[in-house]
Amino acid sequence: MSNHVLVFVELADGKPSKAGLQALGAGCRLARQLGGETVALLAGADVTAHAAGLGAFGANRVRVAQGEQFKAYSQEGLARLVAAQAAEIGAAAVLAAATPAGKDFMPRAAARAGCGLAADCTALAVNAGKAVATRPVYAGKALVQVQAPGALWATLRPNVFATENAGLTAGVEPVSVNFGVGDLRDVVREIVAGARGKLDVAEAEIIVSGGRGLKDPAGEGKQNWENLEKLAATIGAAVGASRAVVDAGWRPHGDQVGQTGKTVSPKLYIACGISGAIQHLAGMSGSKVIVAVNKDETAPIFKVADYGIVGNVEDVVPALTVAFAEALKG
Repeated sequence: MSNHVLVFVELADGKPSKAGLQALGAGCRLARQLGGETVALLAGADVTAHAAGLGAFGANRVRVAQGEQFKAYSQEGLARLVAAQAAEIGAAAVLAAATPAGKDFMPRAAARAGCGLAADCTALAVNAGKAVATRPVYAGKALVQVQAPGALWATLRPNVFATENAGLTAGVEPVSVNFGVGDLRDVVREIVAGARGKLDVAEAEIIVSGGRGLKDPAGEGKQNWENLEKLAATIGAAVGASRAVVDAGWRPHGDQVGQTGKTVSPKLYIACGISGAIQHLAGMSGSKVIVAVNKDETAPIFKVADYGIVGNVEDVVPALTVAFAEALKG
């Protein structure tokens, strides 16, 4: 086994995603501690144009897998590719972002390699020459360190790891793939995109989330949700939601923050009308600054909040929007 670190760099809209570049930065710093190289892996129908530029983000080498089998997302295709590349370079660690895609294909890739997976990690280190990952357990109440007997396979929580400003020139290496579209058991034929320009809560630096306290947007809560959207637009935030809101059909599942939704670590998280069930706290307690707005001063959300506002969302959210707009003018 070498001391090299393999990082799968995920694409979004045809170019390396923010979460993918953060994973690459984490891999670069880990590789330096191990005394090895950072090997980035790209996959797509036509991704060569983005390969050499990954040197600026810490890659020493970039391996490129191109073909129709990677034109659309394929959990099987990526699992086969990453497992094969990890074996070929003898990677000491294999990393990817803990996005919906990374959470889907990385466990399968690790299983193909005969390894376990440390999921949703928040720190990486080296101990006695071996890579070690730190990940939250018990709904974020404790942290455990994971060290594998062989290669460490891990997915990394977005917005926790910084990108690298390395300024390197990366060599580009084409990858020979021994399977085609016809060898895949499942093939994606069509992807129905959501609203363009909408920020993903998993990668957003600012999130404004609404809970059941905002009420039904088809009824008396309509103005509350419109106010929440205005606040988000004012400060450049993504709109999130609690599970109760998603279960009620008020917001899509992609907006859900929590143990059964997306785990987020933004710089600022504003929770409006969210009581703070443990499942929700598990998904957002890693936020740098938490602001809670709730009319119930005993709501559990205030126990984790850095700042709390006791009041009705009908009054507080519009006032926050005005205050932010005034502050941002300067």
